[in-house]
Amino acid sequence: METRTLGSLEAVVVAPRGEAVRAVVVLMHGFGAPGEDLVGLADMIEAPPGTAFVFPKAPHSFTELYGAPPFVDARAWWKLDLEAIERARRTGGVRDLSRERPQGIDAARALVVALLAAVGESFPGAKVVLGGFSQGAMLACDTALREGPKLAGLVVLSGTLVAEAEWAALFPTLRGTPVFQSHGTVDDILPFALAERLRDGLERAEARLTWVAFEGGHGLSDEVVTGLSRFLGDHL
Repeated sequence: METRTLGSLEAVVVAPRGEAVRAVVVLMHGFGAPGEDLVGLADMIEAPPGTAFVFPKAPHSFTELYGAPPFVDARAWWKLDLEAIERARRTGGVRDLSRERPQGIDAARALVVALLAAVGESFPGAKVVLGGFSQGAMLACDTALREGPKLAGLVVLSGTLVAEAEWAALFPTLRGTPVFQSHGTVDDILPFALAERLRDGLERAEARLTWVAFEGGHGLSDEVVTGLSRFLGDHL
């Protein structure tokens, strides 16, 4: 395990020892998490031999975005309206992001595209799977749909549908692309119903979708780790 700068993003890289890297899985953490939040997945996921993992650190700290130091190294890919999210949770309402185009997502996507180019230079010829959790999953989707290179797969862990009108027109670009999507049925942060809408759009576009719904909230589960291991084994 080592920390590298790929493009302009700092990332933890977990590469196999003593063997060539034939595949790279890039996983981006969610909003408010430290940059190393998903690194433990490298040990939990049973990936094929020769698979490296890259865990980028989002560019923005909470101090930068909100002016107050957090208790942990909380990071974000772009700023969210925290008051609106909290109001929706208190009232039991649904925070529907499908009609919104997040301010800052374009700049974040440019950083990811540069990171993917650096991954290609560091591991020439390796297949690349791009994914993330929550906000990182939204960014992975947007990158794959708009500007990403040809990917070996897309991983959407507890993500949601944003900029639906734009994404819907771009979904056909993922035709034939392996996509792994998971979501908790009682997620109170990014509602399950919106994940189903994202799933349905991917299915209509004829992406090669693996869908894992689990009984739980905004997080991961044993079923997700097992399903993702199987997905990577099938497509890498």
